Amino acid sequence: MNIRHFGRSIFMAPLLLLFMPNTWASDFAKEQRWADQIVDALIDGEAEWLEADGRKFLSIYTEAESDTPQYGAIVLHGIGVHPNWDQVIYPLRTGLVEYGIPTLSLQLPILPNDAEEAAYAPLIPQAGPRIAAGIRFLKQRGAQRIVLIGHSLGSTMAARYLAENTHQAAGFVAIGMQVRRRHPSTDADAMLKKISIPVLDLYGADDLQAVLDTAATKADAASANQRYTQVRMPGANHFFDGRNEQLLKTVAEWVEAL
Repeated sequence: MNIRHFGRSIFMAPLLLLFMPNTWASDFAKEQRWADQIVDALIDGEAEWLEADGRKFLSIYTEAESDTPQYGAIVLHGIGVHPNWDQVIYPLRTGLVEYGIPTLSLQLPILPNDAEEAAYAPLIPQAGPRIAAGIRFLKQRGAQRIVLIGHSLGSTMAARYLAENTHQAAGFVAIGMQVRRRHPSTDADAMLKKISIPVLDLYGADDLQAVLDTAATKADAASANQRYTQVRMPGANHFFDGRNEQLLKTVAEWVEAL
């Protein structure tokens, strides 16, 4: 699977979901391989093992200088990668602490490299218990209000959680979030209709075509939420290559204004 091609429909073969029940769980062996690589090389932040659905999973906690942070941010990566991914995730999880916002970057459910993209749809609800565990952890560390920040598939996982638990977070930053309506777990429009907390819907002017094509439908779906804001960043692609400072500044200032 080419991670950079998530812009293709994750439902190119929707009927495949009917015949692959054994793939409806995260590849825990791959999670462990990612964890071994990350923990051994980790410089910024601390590895924290949280538990959800009876299994431990890796997260990375990066502490802010403030002893009593007003906000804490949970950072959620995109398809098939990990909580220290160098595009979008690392810049946010390490940069937000400079604004006094501690971060917790979670390992989300993933699949083997050769998995069809369609197979990710059933995994989206499985992120919920991990997000809930992350929220509990940050609150135990003193964060008074929690913001969920997701990139690509991570934003869809966050939206699914918030559609069912909208008051568990103080805000939601969706970066490069797509809309796929063939499966309830990926219908971001339907989820946005249920989310009433402040939302920053951020995407790049040179984002994936699937993101650009559904920007207007997301805004329409969230029209009842007066605290929904959509921002199109000039010159940015799906991974905000070369735009890390702008990405960080946009997200941090939005959180500070909540």
